[in-house]
Amino acid sequence: MTPLAGRFLLDTNIVIALLEGDDTVLFNLDRAPEVFIPAIALGELFFGAAKSGRPSENAAKIERFAAGRAIVTCDLDVAREYGRLKLRLKERGRPLPENDIWIAAMAKCHGMVLVTRDRHFQEVEDLQTADWAVQL
Repeated sequence: MTPLAGRFLLDTNIVIALLEGDDTVLFNLDRAPEVFIPAIALGELFFGAAKSGRPSENAAKIERFAAGRAIVTCDLDVAREYGRLKLRLKERGRPLPENDIWIAAMAKCHGMVLVTRDRHFQEVEDLQTADWAVQL
């Protein structure tokens, strides 16, 4: 996939990098034509904010980030893909964290490239991934 082509779904670790002002991730975000945020990732971020030393400030930061962004939620098609994906991973003895299975299902179901720094997503067949640790 060419750097400027595609629809990108951002994993939680990439959103964290954005919120922390990671220059390389910000550069790639600016060049990506379509960017989506999984609702699951936002849930993980709000959990992190709630257990932090500054829950209100961190939650407000997430709210500002999410405002106006395209958020992908779970629907019937994503749920079906989740079920198939979880079974394949279990049969191969390659479990992933539950939330990551949902995020992978969203990316696969919607034909998106998952932007992540987690290598365990390589266990998911036919999932396109990208690592924005380097400039595209």
